[in-house]
Amino acid sequence: MKIRGHETFYIRKGWLYKGLKNVKQNPTVFTNKAENPMDVLGIGSNMVKSLRYWLQAVGLTNEPKSGIREQTFTELAELIWKNDRYLEELGTLWLLHYYLASNKENATSWYYFFNEFDLSEFKKEDFVTMLTNFTITEFGVESALSSYEDDFTCLINTYVTRHKVNPEKVSPESNMECPFGELGLVDLVNKKEKIYRKTEPQKNMLHSLIVLAVILEQTNGNSEIRIQDLLRKPCNVGKVFNLDIIELTGHLYQIEKLGHIKVVRTAGLDVIKILTDMDYATCIQTYYDTLV
Repeated sequence: MKIRGHETFYIRKGWLYKGLKNVKQNPTVFTNKAENPMDVLGIGSNMVKSLRYWLQAVGLTNEPKSGIREQTFTELAELIWKNDRYLEELGTLWLLHYYLASNKENATSWYYFFNEFDLSEFKKEDFVTMLTNFTITEFGVESALSSYEDDFTCLINTYVTRHKVNPEKVSPESNMECPFGELGLVDLVNKKEKIYRKTEPQKNMLHSLIVLAVILEQTNGNSEIRIQDLLRKPCNVGKVFNLDIIELTGHLYQIEKLGHIKVVRTAGLDVIKILTDMDYATCIQTYYDTLV
């Protein structure tokens, strides 16, 4: 379980590229005593800690818990560095969001929000109370109230744009936005009351090959999976992408048209059969190839 690993800083535009570039050049950039990481990265000490955390939380780097504390690229990071190192494609953002939202150990509040928290509209108090109960039940641990509240604030700043919350304070050139705000997964319903709600991705915002990549990873080599499991199981596409059955069905039929799956609806048996030989990484590369 991990609460408040971000030092209260949400991901800023350009941060993840900066982190990847420097890890590529020096895997010990965050711990090297010969060079000050604040000077190398051009950010303050708490931001350095935050960036070090975020790179791992979104699935871009791994870092051992003991021994030489160097960061190494994950398979996903290698694919992104090869195809979209500036993280400009929506598909890249969806993949990073998927890792964050399914990272129960290292981004517990994000995991809980997308996979376990079912209120359609909510305030901070709702989320904090239910998250506290979750960590006690699931991990036998209760963190400080302020830490849960900081996680809620950081999560909201991750997905609700500053332009939505404080439009008068945001300039067009601002790099203070989190890139995940483009995904449109959380909205501000009532600014005065500070009420929020989860929202479904707008049409054409989520590429079907990204949906397929997640399905392939979650099926873990099995040749078929129930549509209800795609919709309801933690870390699968319905939960992490806020999809309802109508939107999920639309994606499944798009993927079926490409010949990668077969949707079977007979005698109450609603499953998809995996027809493609692609694995998770190959599917992501295929997505990037379609953009060329």
